[in-house]
Order: sequence, then C-alpha cells, then structure tokens
Amino acid sequence: MKLLIEMNLSPAWEAILQAQGFEAIHWSMVGEPKALDKAIFAWAGEHNYIVFTHGLDFGAILAATGHHKPSVIHP
Repeated sequence: MKLLIEMNLSPAWEAILQAQGFEAIHWSMVGEPKALDKAIFAWAGEHNYIVFTHGLDFGAILAATGHHKPSVIHP
C-alpha cells in the first residue's frame, strides 16, 4: 500500500508507516509545500497513492468529483 502523507501531518509519520511495511512518503518530498489540495489529490491519483491526512477536504474532493481514487485515510 502506497501512502502519501499530507502537509498537515508530521514527516515523522513517514518512518512510522515504513516500519510497518507501508510505502510512505511525505508530500514535502515530492511536491510544493503550499500546493493546493486539488494538486495533491491529482498527484496521488496519478501515482496510485492513498492520501493520509487529518483534513476533511480530501474526502469532500473525492465525493464531489465522483472519482474512485485516490482513497483517503484519516489517522
């Protein structure tokens, strides 16, 4: 499972998730830290990542667009 850790979560999550066997990367390692949520959402979908976030807006984007990916997980 590939997890994209959103900017509202600490980069420390990367090591925690990797230690549990997940492929995880923090958004700051692949994109602009001030990127809009839509850009992060699009990148995750294009690269087959699940968005790991505290923000509720990613779920709203998923529902509003009717897309099936990327999935969204809230810790």
